[in-house]
Amino acid sequence: MPTLSNVRSNRPLIAPSLLSADFARLASEVERVGDDADWLHVDVMDNHFVPNLTMGPPIVKAIADVSRVPLDCHLMIEDPKRWALGYAELGAYNVSFHAEACDDPVGLARDLRAAGTKAGLAIDRDTPIEPYLGMLGEFDTVLIMTIKAGFGGQAFIPELLDKVRLLRNARDSGHVELRIEVDGGIAVDTIAAAAEAGADAFVAGTAVYGADDPAEAIRRLRALAEAATPLRPHEATE
Repeated sequence: MPTLSNVRSNRPLIAPSLLSADFARLASEVERVGDDADWLHVDVMDNHFVPNLTMGPPIVKAIADVSRVPLDCHLMIEDPKRWALGYAELGAYNVSFHAEACDDPVGLARDLRAAGTKAGLAIDRDTPIEPYLGMLGEFDTVLIMTIKAGFGGQAFIPELLDKVRLLRNARDSGHVELRIEVDGGIAVDTIAAAAEAGADAFVAGTAVYGADDPAEAIRRLRALAEAATPLRPHEATE
């Protein structure tokens, strides 16, 4: 079973997205990946920030009560300052909110950390990463959307890996400890490119829950990411 020591290591993390799971069997779907997933990705959508409506606090609490895997909550909602701390209180390991929906991302990140959770900043498809590179030290995760936020099953957009490269260079040159997460179209034919660009946490929905054996799918994705992951500067000199 993955432990928090695994989560804190630098190895690639695989975060199956429950958006692609069978909602009628949610507890069983959580259990199916419990021995192999590093994080469990929970998409919270409000039908305002994105044109879709999914899980809110009661469902997230129910998931937290049965999950053996740390929850990675991705808030695709308006006014995240109003709601984000509630997900921390429900026991989420990481809470990511969208830069486009928040006028004080640093303030909210500090509040989340004070509440005992990791703070993540999510960047949607059409949002440049450059304005946020100077605040990386305030976050534990930056989530780069490799599709347009709002729906699962979209095709991976390789051009968006340019943001991952910029983020990786800023992280490494600034000696910042930060997970670079990618979300959207991650599968066996795209994960290596994302890892080579610098991502080290990978949200995978259909690629995991659409597989006959989700656990084996996770292991295969992780192996592909590990094989493609470049050494960070401090690792290359050790």
